[in-house]
Amino acid sequence: MELRVSGRWVEVEKPSGEYTLLYSADKPAEIGDGGGFPEPVYHYQTHIWEQARGPVAMNTAGEAYYFYPRSGAAVGTAIHFIAETPVAVVTTEWRLADDGDVLVTERVAPRRPGYFSMSSPSLARVGRDDLAWGVVPGYCQGNAVNRDLVTAYGYGQGIPDRPVIYRDRCASTLCPIITTHGGVSLGVMPEPGIARDPWRSDSSTQQDWQVGLSLMNRRGELTPTIYHPVLGERGSLLHPGGELAWSFRYTASGGGWDAVLHHSVEDVYHFGDSLALRRNRQSLTRRVQRMMDYLSETSTSMWHVEDDHGVLIGAQSYLGGVVGSQRDAMKNSDYGAMWMTAAISGRPWFRDSVLPYALNFKLQQQQVSDGFFRGAAIGQYYLAKQKKFVEEWGDFIEPISLTYYTLVDMGNILLFDPGNRALRERLRMGADLLLQWQKADGSWAVAYDRRTHQALFTDLEDLRPTFYGLLVAWRILKDDKYRAGAEKGARWLIRHSVDQGRFLGVCGDSRYVPDFATAQTAQALLDMYDLTHRQEYLDAAIRTGRMYTTSIYTQPVASRALKTVRGRVREDWEISQSGLSFEHGGTLGSANNNGPIALCSHAGLFIRLAGLTHDTLFAEMARAAAIGRDAFVDSATSVASYYWNTMNRGAGPFPHHAWWQIGWITDYLLAEAELRSGGRIRWPRGFMTPKVGPHESVGFAPGVVNGVSARLVDSSGFLAVENPDVEVITARSVDGGRLFLVFLNDTPKSQETVYLGTRKVRLAPYGIEVVNIVSTEK
Repeated sequence: MELRVSGRWVEVEKPSGEYTLLYSADKPAEIGDGGGFPEPVYHYQTHIWEQARGPVAMNTAGEAYYFYPRSGAAVGTAIHFIAETPVAVVTTEWRLADDGDVLVTERVAPRRPGYFSMSSPSLARVGRDDLAWGVVPGYCQGNAVNRDLVTAYGYGQGIPDRPVIYRDRCASTLCPIITTHGGVSLGVMPEPGIARDPWRSDSSTQQDWQVGLSLMNRRGELTPTIYHPVLGERGSLLHPGGELAWSFRYTASGGGWDAVLHHSVEDVYHFGDSLALRRNRQSLTRRVQRMMDYLSETSTSMWHVEDDHGVLIGAQSYLGGVVGSQRDAMKNSDYGAMWMTAAISGRPWFRDSVLPYALNFKLQQQQVSDGFFRGAAIGQYYLAKQKKFVEEWGDFIEPISLTYYTLVDMGNILLFDPGNRALRERLRMGADLLLQWQKADGSWAVAYDRRTHQALFTDLEDLRPTFYGLLVAWRILKDDKYRAGAEKGARWLIRHSVDQGRFLGVCGDSRYVPDFATAQTAQALLDMYDLTHRQEYLDAAIRTGRMYTTSIYTQPVASRALKTVRGRVREDWEISQSGLSFEHGGTLGSANNNGPIALCSHAGLFIRLAGLTHDTLFAEMARAAAIGRDAFVDSATSVASYYWNTMNRGAGPFPHHAWWQIGWITDYLLAEAELRSGGRIRWPRGFMTPKVGPHESVGFAPGVVNGVSARLVDSSGFLAVENPDVEVITARSVDGGRLFLVFLNDTPKSQETVYLGTRKVRLAPYGIEVVNIVSTEK
């Protein structure tokens, strides 16, 4: 086997070509023993882990028949092979595609009844010492085989040391890939339409399993492998006289794994082309305005003010799972978005009835008494009946929570209120604790027990951007000791996380399986680069961003096929998973049952990465996430549902998510304006939001519009734009003499719209236009 690379032929070691057929006379069991993990308290993951430990997923079900063809012949431009086994006759057709891929069609004619599954033949076997990188997009990645089943198979940290088969329901891109130290990348993918459709007709079919993916063949040899149908699943029961047929393709590249991924996404599954289907029923700008209305109504937003030991604190109800909650949990989500919205909108409600009590919540949340936790946030949630702060899933405190709920939140507030000396001292208290907790090598523990102060989750490493809290302290307080700690932590994270493709999540109820914290790592490293100008941080940020593209669904191919969603007919693209990201995917993540999420915090980051790398996939993924997602937006409030499978049921138990939605949409739109204007339109960015992703606050300082200093303003009181596919960002010059209307086209098609009654603006595909209006208001 040889591959043409840069004008020369490169020989791929250990070509194989061996076929594998799986057969079982009886339907295999679906559930395994569930042993070893997770602990019973993590009940969201228990059933998923039992499925993942089943004999089919562990690739021990049925009997494996290994064989080579007994004959072959050239037929036109293809080669046909025939092979016989005791249970079936297998015929295959191999041919070259115009793009250089090898296209294969397999047909299985059973000789006896039972359950059948074909794997793609082992094109080439890669020695474990020759493995440079392996990835099953959405499940696992890394530069080495990991013998620990829990961290490899459960957390996706490295390649499991056995031939496990992953489900297509969390495969973001249907292409397992292996890169060798010789610089050759191999991948295999099913032709579009073979994997499961998550909403085949009128209900969720997310649990269907039609394609299996692996980085090993049944023998345990490293080689990208896919299976169809999956043994015991839909389509696998065959009888003599019947036939199974499917098609797939091999692809090879002299580039890295991401080159193969890009080819699969763009050339085979036509991800970018699907953007032409997307249209808005409501612009993102209008959504933000309507969510501000929603958040101004206490009955809908579930805003509460409670007395916490003589201090009035404010937050919104949280009706999700919190240990000890009696449906009395309260939470604030995005302090940067709260202060940003108050500043830009000028609404008295936010200024007078929200921010003071949210600030009190933040102050009460921090432990100020002496002790091991002095300076830490003592819990994300407040239980109103019990008058205490608690963590989501246990009686412990995490250093990452100190970063989030003390340093990031307080840092964002201080950008808007830099003269608040008391808050600056609270920030310093938290930063000093984070420095105190930092280990000699630059890392942190995952968590500490509240009572014993002992480190918890010692089987895991804190592969999260915990260092970011020290970056916040350095930027606000200008103390070099925080810079030193931030750089020490960032460099440890690059070596132990980014370089190895190993990440940890921040959702306590899932025991920290990798999630959107991976995207936060990319943004945190970008912010480190902005402050230090060290190339190592920029390079690591881009590499992390590329890895996060495997947390974005690129399948199935979106179409105009008609589907029924709770009695309403919708086109497939409206509810498509393609373009949406995981809360957490992998073997144990919520995407297994709930599908992806509509909270797209990564969109602004991806636009920034598109500008830095000129890689259009980043921009396409951001736009696919953000645009034309009205099927997930509640018509009454304009708040999007969180999980894909709830469709348009609104905020549900998470009313505080509206702040996060305002935050990511604003971050995304301003990133688009900066990208499309070549940097002539930009605003200073604050700090990331806690937990859900990398979007950052704005509005605390003037920006620039074509060389003029300007502040963002809310246009809801004076400007209406008729075309929902056109966004408008409004800003007023600092001297008050000019109003800027920055129009953005959300689509790859030309658009025009009327504004201010009769005026019209025309926009090129993904175009930008700036209208400058002389203002009489100051």
